[in-house]
Amino acid sequence: MTNIILLAVCLLAGLGLKRTGRFPAATPAALNGFIIHISLPALTILHIHSLKIDLSLLLTAGMAWLLFGAAWLIFGTAGRLLKVDRETTGALILVAGLGNTSFVGLPMIETYYGKDFLGVGIIADQLGSFMVLSTLGILAAALYSSGEVTPRQMARKILLFPPFQALILALLLRPVSFPEWSSQILQKLGSTLTPLALVSVGFQLQFVGMRQVLKPLATGLVYKLLLGPALIFLLYSVIIGATGPVVQVTIFEAAMPPMITAGIIAIDHDLRPQLVGMLVGIGIPLAFITLHLWHLLLNILV
Repeated sequence: MTNIILLAVCLLAGLGLKRTGRFPAATPAALNGFIIHISLPALTILHIHSLKIDLSLLLTAGMAWLLFGAAWLIFGTAGRLLKVDRETTGALILVAGLGNTSFVGLPMIETYYGKDFLGVGIIADQLGSFMVLSTLGILAAALYSSGEVTPRQMARKILLFPPFQALILALLLRPVSFPEWSSQILQKLGSTLTPLALVSVGFQLQFVGMRQVLKPLATGLVYKLLLGPALIFLLYSVIIGATGPVVQVTIFEAAMPPMITAGIIAIDHDLRPQLVGMLVGIGIPLAFITLHLWHLLLNILV
């Protein structure tokens, strides 16, 4: 419950700081820069270094990759057919294609399924959502923000993306034991991610002109909160025939609201900041309702 209250407080703080004019207009750029260069790399090194990889959880790890791939296919194809601008298409792929499987996902798993299943959420987040963001996510952001991008430019974007560099470093350092003080420092730096990200999103969240983005906003939220998890349910439970609490939690994680960090990356690449802010700002509170419905449904069907 504390994490959920923190989400609301930070989002409202961002809205308040913008309305009162106490922070400069460039505040989101500064906050986003700190997140991308400090907060996110610190969390990457901390969690990937100590992550226990279990082959039995491949379905859980693969969920985010499937969701993002489906989002790219659906929104990319629809964008071309309906002649939607590249920035809107890129924003939908990046933000509606990735879920908040950590800061929202883990507390929700503990609330609905108990602490014993938090490991499933960590796998879904670290081997799924985060790795997708660090690779295909930054690739999509570069492609849809710049238009014509050469393979060399794409590779450069990914290789110079600080969280991706931190991911490589964390994998290389897995055989090395971290001293306690270094883990504490990484934890404290990483803990700044969510409050700063939500303040940044809240600072940019505005409902003026909402009618202009209503269609992509509704489309993105329908995919992220309803259609996406339904696709995972269809594939895992109906086609593959997987059952049990781990599968339930995996599908439950697929129903999480848009990822805050994906929103930061989208805004950093100037992919429709107003739309991105609404996807995150509206998606999180709306998910409290849809997640409860998914929990009831999964208890019956899986």
